[in-house]
Amino acid sequence: MEASVVALIIIGVVALVLLLLFFTSGMLVNIGGQQIGIMERKYFGKSLPEGRVVAMRGEIGIRAEVLQPGLHFMIPFLFRVTKDDMLVIGEDEVGLIESIDGLPLEPGHIFGRRVANHDAFQDAEGFLRNGGQKGPQIDILAPGKYRINTYLFRIRTSPAVVIAQNQVGIVNARDGLPIVPGRLLAHKVEGHQAFQDGEAFVAGNGQRGPQIEVMLPGRYRINSDLFNVEIQPASVVQANQVGLVTAKDGDPLPSGELVAMSVPGHGDYQDASAFLTQGGQRGPQYDLLKPGTYYINPLMFDVKLDSVAVVQRGEVAVLVSNVGKEPEDIPHEDRLAGRERYVVPAGFRGIQAEVAGPGVYYLNRWAYIAYIIPTTNLTIDWAEEGMVPSEDDSSPSNRRVQLFNPLAVISRDGFEMRVSVKVVIRVRPDQAPLMVAKIGSIENLIDHVVHPMIDSSFRNQASSSEAMAFMQDRADEQAKAEARARVELEKYHVECVSVLISQIILPQELMEIHTRRVIAAQQQAMFVEQQKAEEKRIDTENTRAKADKQPELVAAQISVQVAEQTKQQIILTAEGRARAVELEGAAEGQKILAVGQATAEAYEQQVAAVGQLNLAGIEVTKSIAAAGLKITPDIMVGGGGDGGGASIFSAFIAQLLAGNRVSLSGPNGNQNGGQTPQS
Repeated sequence: MEASVVALIIIGVVALVLLLLFFTSGMLVNIGGQQIGIMERKYFGKSLPEGRVVAMRGEIGIRAEVLQPGLHFMIPFLFRVTKDDMLVIGEDEVGLIESIDGLPLEPGHIFGRRVANHDAFQDAEGFLRNGGQKGPQIDILAPGKYRINTYLFRIRTSPAVVIAQNQVGIVNARDGLPIVPGRLLAHKVEGHQAFQDGEAFVAGNGQRGPQIEVMLPGRYRINSDLFNVEIQPASVVQANQVGLVTAKDGDPLPSGELVAMSVPGHGDYQDASAFLTQGGQRGPQYDLLKPGTYYINPLMFDVKLDSVAVVQRGEVAVLVSNVGKEPEDIPHEDRLAGRERYVVPAGFRGIQAEVAGPGVYYLNRWAYIAYIIPTTNLTIDWAEEGMVPSEDDSSPSNRRVQLFNPLAVISRDGFEMRVSVKVVIRVRPDQAPLMVAKIGSIENLIDHVVHPMIDSSFRNQASSSEAMAFMQDRADEQAKAEARARVELEKYHVECVSVLISQIILPQELMEIHTRRVIAAQQQAMFVEQQKAEEKRIDTENTRAKADKQPELVAAQISVQVAEQTKQQIILTAEGRARAVELEGAAEGQKILAVGQATAEAYEQQVAAVGQLNLAGIEVTKSIAAAGLKITPDIMVGGGGDGGGASIFSAFIAQLLAGNRVSLSGPNGNQNGGQTPQS
């Protein structure tokens, strides 16, 4: 019996415990350390106000308040608790929040404004009591753990904005005031901490749209629903480069200006707001960027890289300024006398009188145009490619700048010649601006002045000369071309150093004729030289023979000297004897003279008696007889009263004296009635 009672008691206790557990199981709720509890009141409370979806204390519905970790006593059947995990925002994330309950958004805004006392949205009742607004929230959640009512707040994460070195962040705001008409970008707003404080941006009258401010390298926690950030490369100007800047917004350029005026305080265009505040103008800018890294808003400024201006040794840079005062404003006393019109002093628009010497210049090519002018000798060739040295082999003091084909000219006698010419010119540094004002550049000078002038000069000179004469008078033709070039180039403030004819190529047929002529002349000269050589050899042989006979020659010379001495002795002796007989000779001469005179008188008397020819015949006959010759005349000579015999005899004597042989009777008695030829 007692055992039965004990058993019944035990059964009753167990039943009671089970009954208590049944009734108390809905009253105790345990919330874990990494959890939150979302409560829903089902009965016995106030109804939600119209438009509300989250209940406050004492209202029926899902409550804004959440249960913190721990054991909570809840009245069964009155509350229902749903557990959820805590919200975790990673180190490289931000939390974006959207509320499903609260006051409506203000007109024109798309984000809920910041409200106080909600402990980073962990106090949902505080959020609603303090005027929290329905919709996307302008505030964000930083990295960390949050016990947030995930029924009231929809949470999603977004990566933090990371801008690396040499990058820049371009921002576009989705909320704010409209941009002022006429402006390209929204104005600058203070205090938003690089767009990390969206509330400060909106409260500071930030404007929606592309922002004038940029984000520098770093890590940013930004509401990506409010701000869209586009990462672009920063403007990097390398060594030996300059950055030319064009502003896309600002005041308009004045009429007639090509480059905007310089304004201070914009930090190399990195503070676009200061640029506009200082009155910066849109368009190409006067100020440029030197080598470095610049965090410039590409929506406001366009940066174009350009090479620095390098002036080498032996060169100058002539600058043409697009900025400055008009040349007409130059005071009369400051005008450069004797110069080209557009060569102006510093500060005026036009060709600058002062040149830039060798060096590296950070030059704004929109404001200044640099013409690099060599001041050393420049050689221009009209020749075949292989006839001139390459530019790599040429020295800086004498550079070849251009190569043309050889000049093709026609001579007066109709032959085509090809003439290779080399022209050396020089521009003095002080004359370089004047040359640029006159012709523009070295290329223009060569193409439009030097080349046509040289071509014309040699065409004209060749047309007035025969081909061979043109080649033979090469020096004269060269001098004439140089004289003309010097005069013409002086008009362009250029010095002509020299004009040289390198080669004259005549037609092949004409060269062959000339070659044969030269060969013949050379052969003739060779023969003359050979003859001279032979004569020299003869002289050499004579000299050698005389040398061999030198002993005999010396002996002969001694003999001659002895003979000379003997002759002198004989002459002296003879002169003595001659002096002795001189008197005797004088007397004998007187005698001979007297006999001669007597003979002459007798001869004249005989001529008068018988005639000159007859007398001559008588004398001849006497001479023959004296020689012992017997003459038998073939013709009988008879005299007559008229003297005919004498005439015949005279004719005979005349023929004999004339050298003709007279037919005489020889020893055999034959006769020859005619004359015989003289033997």
